[in-house]
Amino acid sequence: MRTGLLAQKLGMTRTFTADGEHVPVTVLKLDNCQVVAVRRQDSDGYDAVQLGNGVAKVKNVGKAMRGHFAKAKVEPKRKVTEFRVSTDALLEVGQELSSDHFVPGQYVDVAGITIGKGFAGSMKRHHYHGLRASHGVSVSHRSLGSTGNSQDPGRVFKGKKMAGHMGDRRRTQQNLRIVSTDVEEGLILVRGAVPGAKGGWVRIIDAVKHPLPEDAPFPAGLRGGAEDAPAETPDTDTDTQDAGGAADEKE
Repeated sequence: MRTGLLAQKLGMTRTFTADGEHVPVTVLKLDNCQVVAVRRQDSDGYDAVQLGNGVAKVKNVGKAMRGHFAKAKVEPKRKVTEFRVSTDALLEVGQELSSDHFVPGQYVDVAGITIGKGFAGSMKRHHYHGLRASHGVSVSHRSLGSTGNSQDPGRVFKGKKMAGHMGDRRRTQQNLRIVSTDVEEGLILVRGAVPGAKGGWVRIIDAVKHPLPEDAPFPAGLRGGAEDAPAETPDTDTDTQDAGGAADEKE
């Protein structure tokens, strides 16, 4: 089980496929997403990776978190969260993850805090039909209607759908598809709507109802993690030696 990513929602836009199909997408951004801490089974009782995203001003970070970031030798982060992982998917502190952690066509689950609507009535909050907007109903056509019972039990049952606070809750949208990624800009384009307002933080994980693609990087897609060694170096040395040997033979 791989780690997920912590990203910031920038908003929605659209893109087009090669055959001209219009695809609505949500833009998610990674801003220096690094491993801040690692939890291990032998010391903490579980395996997890703690990620931080965004750069925060030092004056806006408490002393406890300052020490936490200083111990990890990373810049103070705006948002920190943990992802449970398997033992073979643990990462090292300080490693930075990139947007190619997810591959185009992959399905993911995205969790975030929905937009708060404040105090809402029953029709907006629970989609009630309401009363008739005609003569005789007066100004109560958007009211809740009857909520109680007769003398027995003579009370309103707990859990009754009534007016109250709406939104501002953690919700997970499953089976969203990755359209494309931009490693240089740290962008992830996800088809469909993602819970939360613009600027909100979301957690992206591999979909639990779809298999992980074979080309997905494991344990994670790291920025600059696999720097290819210059293949020309040995050849250059060999050519130089050959040239030197040829020169010696001429002498």
